[in-house]
Amino acid sequence: MSKLVASIQEAIKQCGLQDGMTISFHHHMRNGDYVLNMVMEVIAQMGYKNLTVNASSVFDVHEPLIGHIKNGVVTNLECNYMGGKVGKAISQGLMENPVIFRSHGGRASDMEKGTSVIDIAFIAAPTADDMGNCTGKYGPSACGSIGYAFADAMNAKKVVVITDNLVAYPLVDFSIPEVYVDCVVAVEQIGNPAGIVSGTTKITRDPVGLKMADYAAKVIEASGLLKDGFSFQTGAGGATLAAAKYIKEMMVAKGIQGSFGMGGITAYMVDMLESGCFKALLDVQCFDLDAVKSIRSNPKHMEVSATQYAGVSGKSAGVDSLDVVLLGATQVDLDFNVNVHTDSNGYIMGGSGGHCDTAAGSKLAIIIAPLTRARLPLVVEHCLCVSTPGKTVDVVVTQRGIAVNTAGGKNVELKQKLKEAKLPVVEISELKKMAEEIAGVPKPVKMGEKVVAKVLYRDGTLLDTIYSVK
Repeated sequence: MSKLVASIQEAIKQCGLQDGMTISFHHHMRNGDYVLNMVMEVIAQMGYKNLTVNASSVFDVHEPLIGHIKNGVVTNLECNYMGGKVGKAISQGLMENPVIFRSHGGRASDMEKGTSVIDIAFIAAPTADDMGNCTGKYGPSACGSIGYAFADAMNAKKVVVITDNLVAYPLVDFSIPEVYVDCVVAVEQIGNPAGIVSGTTKITRDPVGLKMADYAAKVIEASGLLKDGFSFQTGAGGATLAAAKYIKEMMVAKGIQGSFGMGGITAYMVDMLESGCFKALLDVQCFDLDAVKSIRSNPKHMEVSATQYAGVSGKSAGVDSLDVVLLGATQVDLDFNVNVHTDSNGYIMGGSGGHCDTAAGSKLAIIIAPLTRARLPLVVEHCLCVSTPGKTVDVVVTQRGIAVNTAGGKNVELKQKLKEAKLPVVEISELKKMAEEIAGVPKPVKMGEKVVAKVLYRDGTLLDTIYSVK
């Protein structure tokens, strides 16, 4: 017996695709992904219409989606993150129906709860056997963890594995088992691993970024959380990676061994693991090729699903045990609400990803961002989009000062600790004033009347609505 079929077209026929169905994709190849475009081109050629595409993230490489939307092949789009090319078209009113944004944890949970139904999931698998056992750890297109694809494989009505490295059965050290898979397709190439490294994955050399990183590390040290058992997540931005470097130096100097690092994993987190700073890494996505190499060879570097990482449908998740998370922002408002979905002019260019998940679960959620960006203030009266509610945000770190969220009486002790550590603690309103003194008071952004996206919180409730740009 074999599940191998001759082509993507044959797999689509076997799985019974019909107009109006929902198909899904995962994004571990990031900006090097070929599978989404490859599948959508075949689907368009076969004449299907009115499909919903549920992709864990949409990158600039997926710009051909714009044509499929214009032609009526795709009439609904759901994702956790959206790059600027597709985002700009959506913001200008390209699609009749609004995009549905979820968080990484929320997407997996909605599938498991049955509120998000996938008819056919397409799994980009760097290595697979002919029965569908597959992994991202090995092969010429190795991307490491495929943690976001677990929910698709386990909950879709039909599952197609697409691979460019077909091996003999049984595949050793598989991630997703054959029991969920209906068809396997072998293609020439599923993606370019170099595209995994999209965005900033290098420590900043910018003095402003280094100052913010230094402040963030000192906030963590002063909080009292930096001790044996410490758990931590950081993003792949230059300043947050620099903060991770400073934290590593503190941990090594003090002989602190943390419990785990988590999230999208970079070479810097791998270095912390190998230096004894953590007992383990919980990896839902690799951000660079050093992380891919590590997850393949180090048993302490463990692959986890989106549900185990950040879901709300399970009985617990990794974010529930997280001490500190470092996160970015395009805007923060006076209530500490954070925007990572749009730029300061209202164009979609991002998404929550795990932002709101980790902020909700961690003991200390730190936003690290420059006071101004492109001559526009970071801190505003009201965010153009609330991606992460202010009630889950604890500290905002900029190069000119640190604001602590004490609304409702929380973090009062933390604020005092930071003052005692001689850190530049200011009110969030003072940060707004400083930014406006540098960049001026921005003109109010007037949005259009068309709803172009709905932002769902991690529990599936509506968090905010994004309108078209004028």
